[in-house]
Amino acid sequence: MRIHHLQHVPFEGLGSMESFLKMRGHQLSSTHLYREQALPDVRNLDWLIIMGGPMGVYDMAEYPWLAAEKTMIHEAIASGKIVLGICLGAQLIADVLGADVVKNKYREIGWFPIHKTDQADQTLLGNVLPPEMDVFHWHGDTFAIPKEAVHLASSEACLHQGFIYQNRVVGFQFHLETTPASAKALTEHCGNEIDGSRYVQDAAAMLSDETRFKQINQVMYAVLTRLETVTAS
Repeated sequence: MRIHHLQHVPFEGLGSMESFLKMRGHQLSSTHLYREQALPDVRNLDWLIIMGGPMGVYDMAEYPWLAAEKTMIHEAIASGKIVLGICLGAQLIADVLGADVVKNKYREIGWFPIHKTDQADQTLLGNVLPPEMDVFHWHGDTFAIPKEAVHLASSEACLHQGFIYQNRVVGFQFHLETTPASAKALTEHCGNEIDGSRYVQDAAAMLSDETRFKQINQVMYAVLTRLETVTAS
């Protein structure tokens, strides 16, 4: 399959997803929006993955390429593609689907548990996401659940941690793709956000246990494998 990802900053790429998708034999391509690269025609791809970034969905004055990106996301959803958004990517999908994106009450950075909702069990990802798991977070904004989407998960700091729309459009506020290297890059490039507040861990705590990254990566692989079944059907 032809899988294209949108990248907003140099240090937030596909993470562990890249090697997994290559191993599965998929054709990968990307647009690095911070380099002002042109967006492809959605007719020439099967999946669209939208990654994270420190900007917000409404920061179009500072990042004018956000407008074209939202148009592409809308076209991908409307044309029946698999669409996966992570962090900012999930917020952009929510915005395109008409849901509000706002500042969360708390900044959430580091390892905190999420809890799967009861509704999630009736979706494509119902038996892929565990009832509870520690995941990696790095966000200050949150989204409302779009109309006709299913709420997937929540955390103590953030009620809306994920959603799925039409069993093929997925938004995760949290990160399952993060590796020790990509987490370290976040601490280096966005360290000013590590402010010691209630749901913000320090860099040493975030990077102290590499086994946690392997655990979330395995769940990410299971999510991707399940999404493959939609494309195949």
